[in-house]
Amino acid sequence: MFSTINRDHLMGAAVGVGACAVGYYLYTKNEEQVDNFLKKQGINLPTSTSKNYNNMSIEELMETKELLEDLIAEKEVKMSSETIVSSEEV
Repeated sequence: MFSTINRDHLMGAAVGVGACAVGYYLYTKNEEQVDNFLKKQGINLPTSTSKNYNNMSIEELMETKELLEDLIAEKEVKMSSETIVSSEEV
């Protein structure tokens, strides 16, 4: 049913982690160029800079509000499921 972990599995995992590390390193070195390329393709990535909410349109504020509400709901679900798991362990 389940196969045991062998050397090939470990090698694959190590190669995957290494590839991710190299990709992340290259992205951080060329972040501006990559982000500009993605924007030209129609993919807008969220930026880490703080937003000036006073200059946002109503639509942008509503989108931000919905995003925050979704994040809050996800965290609440995660916290409640962690609480249930920890209370079951007792």
